[in-house]
Amino acid sequence: MEDRLEMIFRLQNALDQDIMERRNLDFPYEVWMQKDILACMDELTELLNELNWKWWKNQKPLDPGAIKGELVDVLHFFVSMCLRSGMSAQDLFEGYIAKNKENFDRQYGRSQKTGYEVTTNGTGLSGD
Repeated sequence: MEDRLEMIFRLQNALDQDIMERRNLDFPYEVWMQKDILACMDELTELLNELNWKWWKNQKPLDPGAIKGELVDVLHFFVSMCLRSGMSAQDLFEGYIAKNKENFDRQYGRSQKTGYEVTTNGTGLSGD
């Protein structure tokens, strides 16, 4: 059985290739990345709009389906950026595992990077 992340990368690659061929698109790497970043930001804005962030507007009931749909849209463009950068699903997995460990190490003061560890009052500020 195919790994789920591998499947997502394979399906996104097929979609990207189909769109590029049918629409005759041929942008340089940096333009594709700019377009994918902007598209991802737009999807994040759509997600934010689902979460009633506008204090000057009447609140609406949250729609869990719409929230999940926007997260999936963000994933589409994120995976496109990974693929365009030559990153495989395995590369993403390994990079995530390493960064997750580093982030935990930072929180517990075990990293070369300082300034992340939690102090006794939980704010990062000393209680003095």
